[in-house]
Order: sequence, then C-alpha cells, then structure tokens
Amino acid sequence: MAGKARQQRIGAEIQRVLSELIAREVKDPRVGMVTLTAVKLSPDASVAQVFFVPFGDRHPADEVAAGLERAAGYLRGEVGRRLALRHAPRLEFVFDSSIGEAIRLTSLIDRAVRDDQHKDDPA
Repeated sequence: MAGKARQQRIGAEIQRVLSELIAREVKDPRVGMVTLTAVKLSPDASVAQVFFVPFGDRHPADEVAAGLERAAGYLRGEVGRRLALRHAPRLEFVFDSSIGEAIRLTSLIDRAVRDDQHKDDPA
C-alpha cells in the first residue's frame, strides 16, 4: 500500500511541476495551452504517462502531442532537478479522450431526456 501511495504522490508532484514548466518554459507554438489531467507512474517509476487535453482548438491533439514529445527530454531533466529525483521517469504524453467522451455521453443523455419530455407533453 505504501508503494502505491508514494507513486500517487510523486505522480501528483510531477503533474504540478510539468504544468508550470509547460506554461512557462515550453516555447513550441504547437503546445500552447494544455491541461494535464493525470500522471500515471509505472510500478518501477521508470515511465510516467502524462495525460493531456489541449485547451481550445488552436492545434489538434496530435500536433500538441508532437510538441510535447519534442520537449520531453528537457521536461524530464527539469522534473528530475526540481523534485530531486535520482532517476527521473521517461515521459510519455497521451491524449486524454475521456473528457471528450464524457461530453459526448452527456449530450446524448440530455437529448434523450428532452425527447422523453416532448413525448410526455400533451401538444
């Protein structure tokens, strides 16, 4: 249990540091504004999957991912330095499609509720 709690704590710190670094240090125009939704650390802490969502529609997710991958080496080094990690994890950036899927499902539910209300309305 303690190992999992430690992984979650380190993941949260990596997310915090990466959010700052991406906002302030990454100059790649493809990246722009990005929301980091989660960081999942592998059991041996050698790899960190960083889930992201582009903020706005300026660049598609694949372009943002390419920009983040290009900056991954720099970001990894800075994460290691700022968190004083002996071995900084390799960063893998993954588009988080769960938010888009949640929005889609919510709209489907809203439409079904509206349709049911229209059926019940005596017109």
